[in-house]
Amino acid sequence: MSSFFTRDQIADLAWGAAFLGAGGGGDPYIGSLLLRQAMLSVDQIRMISVDEVPEDALVIPNGMMGAPTVLIEKLPNGNEAATSLRRLEGVLGKTAYAVMPAEIGGLNALMPLALAAQLGLPVVDADGMGRAFPELQMSTFHVHDQRVAPAAITDENGSTVVIHADSDYEVERLARATVVAMGATCYLCCLPVSGAQLRISAVRGTLSAAIGIGRAVREARSRQVDPFAALIGYLRASPYYSSSYVLFDGKIVDLDRQTSGGFARGAVRIAAQPPQQGNMEILFQNENLVARHDGVVRAIVPDLITVVDRETAAPITTESLRYGQRVKVIGCSAAAVMRSAKALSIFGPRAFGLTDPFTPIEELDQQWASR
Repeated sequence: MSSFFTRDQIADLAWGAAFLGAGGGGDPYIGSLLLRQAMLSVDQIRMISVDEVPEDALVIPNGMMGAPTVLIEKLPNGNEAATSLRRLEGVLGKTAYAVMPAEIGGLNALMPLALAAQLGLPVVDADGMGRAFPELQMSTFHVHDQRVAPAAITDENGSTVVIHADSDYEVERLARATVVAMGATCYLCCLPVSGAQLRISAVRGTLSAAIGIGRAVREARSRQVDPFAALIGYLRASPYYSSSYVLFDGKIVDLDRQTSGGFARGAVRIAAQPPQQGNMEILFQNENLVARHDGVVRAIVPDLITVVDRETAAPITTESLRYGQRVKVIGCSAAAVMRSAKALSIFGPRAFGLTDPFTPIEELDQQWASR
C-alpha cells in the first residue's frame, strides 16, 4: 500500500537512517537540509511498496558516493541527482517510473526523496541492503546477479561520467577512480531495475523502518523515558533487526581516521564506563565493520554496528567520531538475505580483509553471556 512522506517526518527519517547507516551513508543533517529545500514547494511525496511497481517499469536507485569525511566540507548543489537520472534515462532510452535509495544509511536515505520531490516521482519503500556499505557491488542486487551498470556519476559542477562494464567490481573500480577525480564525493544513479527484478532483490520496507526507528526514539525522549529501551524495543519488533543489543558503554579514548582511495578508514577505541570493564575497538571503512571487546568479537559485518551518544541515543557517523565522546555501541542483526553464503562472499568479513569468520550477533551475544 502506498503512503505519503511529509515534511514533519524528515527528522525521524534522518535519525533512523543514520542509525541504519552503521556509521556510514553520509551526514544525515546535510541530507535533511537538501530534502527540506526540495520540499519547500511540495507538501508530500508518494511512497510506494515494491509490489505497486509495474513489472516492466524502470526504477533507478541513487545516492551520494565517496568519503563521508569530505562531504562535510564539499556540499552538493542539489541538482546532481536530477542530472545523473536524466543522463541515465537517455542511455537506457526509458523514463524512470520511480526512484529509491540504493542504501538506507545516512543521507543516502534522504537524497532519493529530495530527487522524487524535484521531479514529481514516487519513491519505493525499499533499498538494496537494509543498511549502508562502502562499495557498489555490496548489495542484494549483486547477490541476485542484477548489474550496477550503466551508472551515471555527477559532481557539483555538473560534470557527468557514464560507466559501462560487464563486471560490478569493474564498475566499482572505475567509479571510485572517477569519484576521487571529482573531489572524493559526487552523486550516483545506478542499478537500474524493473519492478519484476525489485520483487526478487529488494530489502523491503526500509524507509518505513528508518522513520519508525526515529519516531520511537523521539517519542521516548519527549516523554522523558529511556530512549535506549525504546530503540531496542522497536528493533526487536522489526522483521530484520530483531536481534539487537547494547554492546558497550564508555568514552572514546583513541581515534585513527584517514581519508584514502575515496573511503574514510580507521579504528576507534572506547574505554568502558563503570561498572562495565575493558575496552572496545571498532574498525571501519566508511561503515563500522567489526566490534571487539578486549579482543573478543561482539559483532561483525554484515550485521550492523552503530555508535550513539550515551545520553541522547543520537547516532554518530564515523566522520563525526571525536576523542572524549561518551557513547554506547549498539549491534543488531542484518536482513536474512544479507547473511546467505553468496551474500557473505560479497560483503562478509573477508571482503574487507578481516580474518574473523561471520558469526550472527545473536550467537556472539550468547557466547559472551556464557563467559
